[in-house]
Amino acid sequence: MPVSTNDLRNGMTLDLEDGLFSVIEFQHVKPGKGGAFVRTKLKNIRTKAVLERTWRADERLEQAVVDKAEMQLLYRDGDQYVFMDNRDFEQLQVDAASLGEASRYLKDGDSAVLLIYKGEVVDVELPAAVELMVTETEPGVQGDRVSGARKPATVETGLVVSVPLFVNVGDKIKVDTRTGEYLTRV
Repeated sequence: MPVSTNDLRNGMTLDLEDGLFSVIEFQHVKPGKGGAFVRTKLKNIRTKAVLERTWRADERLEQAVVDKAEMQLLYRDGDQYVFMDNRDFEQLQVDAASLGEASRYLKDGDSAVLLIYKGEVVDVELPAAVELMVTETEPGVQGDRVSGARKPATVETGLVVSVPLFVNVGDKIKVDTRTGEYLTRV
């Protein structure tokens, strides 16, 4: 659906030659001399790369209509993740590659918002933090209480997180999905 550069808004999704982009920032500029233009900052939905583009005012761009569906991860089947739509209980199989980094934070039963464009999952919106069980880490040594000391811990999804020394196997921890960092023990 064509849209004018004058109608751009933050969060709008555009289908450009380079791929799908979300508008992070836009600015209408009207210099004293010459025609007006629109300066934008765009984020590639698949690769998360940010780039800046400038267009003439009133130039036509293709707006992408991206559907958002809240779904629950039922189970993993090899490289496939099977989700269930919370509205109509339809099941959807998604490749691990389509989920990208989000697959490192998803476990069976978790909910996520899938962004779907032309029948293809293009991105996943996760909650800001998720709770994951520690499956492997070195035991904390009694008396080893160096302030701020960290050790690696593997959680149930295979993600390796740097945690404080007091975290042990079997503990549930809260992990920030934006940075992959340990937040707290649950």
